Amino acid sequence: MGHRARKRFGQNFLHDPNIVRKIVRAIDPRPGEHLVEIGPGQAALTRPLLEAAGELDAIEIDRDLVPLVAERCAPYGRLRLHQADALKFDFAALTGDGRPLRVVGNLPYNISTPLLFHLLDYRRLVRDMHFMLQKEVVERMAAPPGSKTYGRLSVMLQAWCRVEHLFDIGPGAFRPAPKVDSSLVRLTPLPESAVGIDDPALFAELVRLAFAQRRKTLRNNLKGRVSAERIAALGLDPGARAETLDVDDFKRLANELAGEGGQPPASA
Repeated sequence: MGHRARKRFGQNFLHDPNIVRKIVRAIDPRPGEHLVEIGPGQAALTRPLLEAAGELDAIEIDRDLVPLVAERCAPYGRLRLHQADALKFDFAALTGDGRPLRVVGNLPYNISTPLLFHLLDYRRLVRDMHFMLQKEVVERMAAPPGSKTYGRLSVMLQAWCRVEHLFDIGPGAFRPAPKVDSSLVRLTPLPESAVGIDDPALFAELVRLAFAQRRKTLRNNLKGRVSAERIAALGLDPGARAETLDVDDFKRLANELAGEGGQPPASA
């Protein structure tokens, strides 16, 4: 039973058994763990994960794939299939038994960033996340301050999670082969005590504004929101660009504003 990849869902199905084994080794699923797969596709990864854990929730937007996945996985364990859009899915609905979620997925490029931000809302319920993404996106996620790829995505994810670029995956591992390399990334939510952000909405808005125009300085990008004096009072250079600040610098700046009752600035 075949299924052609659909362009509108950004589907590229994993098929290389060696890569599948390597990914499963990195995830290291154990019996009794609560695995959640986003976009099982043709079940290449679903089957070994299900076999290792004994049960698994899978979220698939393409209704034509649901019976295929169910049929291919029937011998391997208890699969709970949700025909739904992961961007709108309530992951809290899966955590009734209190077990932390281990989320896995081969994410289409067009939804990767909004989906990562959606999952951050559920971080307290998640033990870790392993995603296959476009290599360039993973490089941005894991980028250190000062690098060309460091930006809003780097800061927003590293503020809440430990981000690890595990290994790269060539186009040939997928059908149809994408035009770019992919990578496997691991995101491990930090304990709340280690996050240290007083007002998450204010933090997110501040980061968005700081990187709104990459070539402009903090003084210019945050004008009308934070004065150059207040930036300097925190030991930061108002004439610097956002990519020179590390995640803790952004946390300090946001907490300073939050401490003064700073409302999230109106979106520009």
